Amino acid sequence: MTALDDRRPRHGAGPTTAPAHLALAEAHAAHNYHPLPVVIADAEGAWVTDVDGNRYLDCLAAYSAVNFGHRNPRLLAAARAQLDRVTLVSRAFGHDQFGPFCAELAELVGKQAVLPMNTGAEAVESGVKIARKWGYEVKGVLDGRANIVVAQGNFHGRTTTVISFSDDPEARAGFGPFTPGFRQVPFGDVEALALAIDRDTVAVLLEPIQGEAGVILPPPGYLEQVRELCTRHRVLFVADEIQSGLARTGRTLACQHDGVVPDVYLLGKALGGGVVPVSAVLADREVLDVLRPGQHGSTFGGNPLACAVGREVVALLGTGEFQRRAATLGGHLAAELDGLVGHGVLRVRSIGLWAGIDIDPTLGTGREVCERLAARGVLAKDTHGSTVRLAPPLVVTADELDWAVDTLRAVLRELAGGPG
Repeated sequence: MTALDDRRPRHGAGPTTAPAHLALAEAHAAHNYHPLPVVIADAEGAWVTDVDGNRYLDCLAAYSAVNFGHRNPRLLAAARAQLDRVTLVSRAFGHDQFGPFCAELAELVGKQAVLPMNTGAEAVESGVKIARKWGYEVKGVLDGRANIVVAQGNFHGRTTTVISFSDDPEARAGFGPFTPGFRQVPFGDVEALALAIDRDTVAVLLEPIQGEAGVILPPPGYLEQVRELCTRHRVLFVADEIQSGLARTGRTLACQHDGVVPDVYLLGKALGGGVVPVSAVLADREVLDVLRPGQHGSTFGGNPLACAVGREVVALLGTGEFQRRAATLGGHLAAELDGLVGHGVLRVRSIGLWAGIDIDPTLGTGREVCERLAARGVLAKDTHGSTVRLAPPLVVTADELDWAVDTLRAVLRELAGGPG
């Protein structure tokens, strides 16, 4: 199904039903997204197929939620088996998948305890609540005075509290008043971070790699210095690995590239295998035990279906296969993308199978590049004007990556006025 010579013709090859689907969405859905004009009806591995039979190489993987490929057979089998048994009981009762999921995920990550939630934004919100409560009950911060230090350019979700510490005007405009208690410092600036920490600081919340900002990598040694500052000042280091975690960068967790162990991990996206939304907060008992019955919860968090799928995700990660694939293929992708620098690309940042490509803005916007890529059969996503992100499922092949880069090269030539 994914052979390159099996790609079907693209747009314009015949009658299309996509406009009708797009018109329905335009008429009846909230306009909080501006998707590419593609209507997907089927998917397998690293490929998706639209309603007209056109096939596309998926180079976004639902923002890393589909790390293990569309319709991964092991994940679907786990889901089907659980669907035939029980899908939801709420946390008012126990179920037979909950304990094993928490134990297996805790062992994979190296923490003592797990708080299962649903979405990444819920994990971040939960992490904020836990950090504040830990600050009051364990560190001894006076009630109502806790602050959390975050990085400029961050993306942790779109809930009201989370956008309160965003510096993205689109995320914030018109949604105030905002939740207080957050301080921003430049990402990668250790001196600014040190100055921002005081006796009321309960946590430093960072993405080890800023995904939405354009795959921004930390300066060498930065995460180690963050860890040292947090330890010295008795502050929780909270790592948002919702996009960067679970094999995307070539390691199970991005922090492992720097040999750093945060106090709290926030996980999501790939934890649900592209089947169901699953997220989690992981920490040792000293941190998570500040939560007591009735103080935090979720009807669907840790449900049997989510736990069954999550357990299979943990099992897939336990083999190391996907981490190795991301590392090996990521090196191959980086070498190919580097060849575009100076030919319509200003710079490339990459780690594992994750790349941020800064397009020369004189050629066009990132959106224009993505639209032309889609017309040629490659799906990618722009961010911050002229940056294009690539994050294909980790089941992608080297040949498919080469084709994607060749397609990008052809689009850049076309935008520059040359033959595509």
